[in-house]
Amino acid sequence: MTTEINLNVSYRGNIHPLSLLPDSTLAYLHERLEELTSVPQENQKLLYKGKKTVQDDATIEEAGIKDGIKIQLVGPTAEELGGLRATESEHQRKERILRERARRPHAKVRSTGPATPSSDAQYTFHRIEPLPHLPNPSSARDLLTRLANDPAIRHVMRTHKFSVGVLTELAPHEQPHLLGLNVNAGQAIKLRLRTDRYDGFRLYKDVRKVLCHELTHNVWGDHDNNFKELNSTLNREVAEFERAEAAGTHILTTPGFDSPHSALEAEAHEYVLGGSFTLGGSNAGSAGDSPEERRRKVLEATMTRLRKEEEELEDRCGTAGR
Repeated sequence: MTTEINLNVSYRGNIHPLSLLPDSTLAYLHERLEELTSVPQENQKLLYKGKKTVQDDATIEEAGIKDGIKIQLVGPTAEELGGLRATESEHQRKERILRERARRPHAKVRSTGPATPSSDAQYTFHRIEPLPHLPNPSSARDLLTRLANDPAIRHVMRTHKFSVGVLTELAPHEQPHLLGLNVNAGQAIKLRLRTDRYDGFRLYKDVRKVLCHELTHNVWGDHDNNFKELNSTLNREVAEFERAEAAGTHILTTPGFDSPHSALEAEAHEYVLGGSFTLGGSNAGSAGDSPEERRRKVLEATMTRLRKEEEELEDRCGTAGR
């Protein structure tokens, strides 16, 4: 007699118990979950221990699903996707209008003030939506608005021509493992704003770093070398922009360092120059080191810290592999 596999699928705080035969396919599981949650099969991402990368026609046993396993389902519902597509369609309409305007001959007008490129307006977050069913949504909206209006974030969005339909949040109890999620390369970015116990909000700079990570997914889907290079570039540009603002300058140099060989090294340079590590601190090496040796050790320590932080973000990102 074939023993059934019992599993519990969690989605946004609701538990969906299922009993399937070991030879049931992964595609069949996705069909059942679409019926239960309204999340389209192509947008479902399953998170569980022992997960194996297989095709949808593989059995759930071959996918590493065992009896009694707990599975976290991540993904937008069909209704939410409809709203995102509507936002995307509006964005496409605006882009079409801008393209048509660009083809027309420019009328000669007298300038009465500083010129601002109108096309920059499209490189932004077009809508901000806190989750209304969570405590204190007004504070969540304030935090999302602060992120959207952050001068350094606006700078990198203009520089790289990023546009995001909706900036919203992830509920800790619904998706406890995730810190961020990018839906369909910028239709929506979801960020973990709150602490596990809902007694406050996470540190602003930690959330902003996750935002940079998810913005990188506007271009690259997987956490490959292309992703890592662009992500480090965005973080460096944020730190560089803030240092320039603090110094009241627009062009920065990196005295005391050779030209960086990678985006990660360039990012580490910027953190060191910005004061994240003090040359006289515990990371500076022994007292007998030359200034060049101490700078090298500080740089290496900073790069190691940045790699560890990024590994955690990659592990807690719901975007790659979607």
